[in-house]
Amino acid sequence: MDPVRNPYAPGAGQRPPELAGRDRELDVFDVVLERVARGRPERSLVLVGLRGVGKTVLLNTLRSAALQRLWGTGKIEARPGQSMRGQLSSALFMAVREIAPRHRSPDRVEEFLSVLKAFALKSGNGKWHPGIDGLAARGRADTGDLEIDLVELLGDAAAVAGDVGTGIALFIDEMQDLPGGDVDALCGACHELSQTGGPLVVVGAGLPHLPAVLSASKSYSERLFRYARIDRLDRDAADRALVAPAADEDVEYSEDALDALYAATEGYPYFVQAYGKAAWDVAPSSPITAADVRVGLPEAERELAVGFFGSRYERATPAEREYMRTMAELGGESADGPVSTSAVATALGRKPASLSPVRDGLLKKGLVYSAERGSVSFTVPHFGRYLRQQGE
Repeated sequence: MDPVRNPYAPGAGQRPPELAGRDRELDVFDVVLERVARGRPERSLVLVGLRGVGKTVLLNTLRSAALQRLWGTGKIEARPGQSMRGQLSSALFMAVREIAPRHRSPDRVEEFLSVLKAFALKSGNGKWHPGIDGLAARGRADTGDLEIDLVELLGDAAAVAGDVGTGIALFIDEMQDLPGGDVDALCGACHELSQTGGPLVVVGAGLPHLPAVLSASKSYSERLFRYARIDRLDRDAADRALVAPAADEDVEYSEDALDALYAATEGYPYFVQAYGKAAWDVAPSSPITAADVRVGLPEAERELAVGFFGSRYERATPAEREYMRTMAELGGESADGPVSTSAVATALGRKPASLSPVRDGLLKKGLVYSAERGSVSFTVPHFGRYLRQQGE
């Protein structure tokens, strides 16, 4: 079939043509926005899940939902070892700029922007993006203590949004990569906002251990955020993600083709797009059959081996690769874990403490995560299987 008409989109953060299986999260967020806009108490939202389940896509979709309600929005992507102060300044600048044309008092907006500039200048990098020409405020959000400054800044931003009967939503991707002090500050600021009822919500997305990161920062974080676990799609949703875009191109799937695709993808959204694209490209005509899927599987797997799995494997040091290969061997049939860290040490003939630097390196690179003490799992589905196949 015509590859130009291929509707599938296996890209990082790229929205698929049919966002299947996420209706519940979208409905929850609509309720959050409406309640906050009406001055009712509501928690911020945190999305957690493995890589490839569509967290970034969902985060962007939620941002679009906020924009449709005329909220101000801004988004950042956390980076290991880098404070969010600079990025957050840019995100809030964008959010308030979206609201400003509807504000009755330009002076009120300018006052906030002067506070925002004071906050940004404390980032220490000596840089500030264009757009705020006025002087930085004094005595507001400029102490250099991120938690104190963030409480004041977000409170002021919420007040500006409240003036026009709307709110501000800040979206933070890769939230588990925020430095510890930034997590403390963010939780403290969200706690303060929840008590004052300011119309500002934070929507974070991160790996499965993100709730543990937040809990270690503030004991009340489990009550501060509403957690949504983003997982693989069930069979109906996975089928819909394949069938609906194909139907728009007057293409159908046989039932056995859908069976074969679900067996290969296990419902992981990224794999659904990747294998669906490969099956389309090799199919001579509609309907796409199980035979087409079998022919397309090797091509999809080759592409995943380079872009999805291989790029991550190449980031690891030789010692980290050995650790991950051992995890895969111990992971059983699925090869994805969880695996006991002591079992890995035993298999490598090492003491667990001597492997701590290796394990910490993998954690910082986002290749593994620890959902509970004494065990590790891969952050990427099917990664263990990939490693085992590499060793065959």
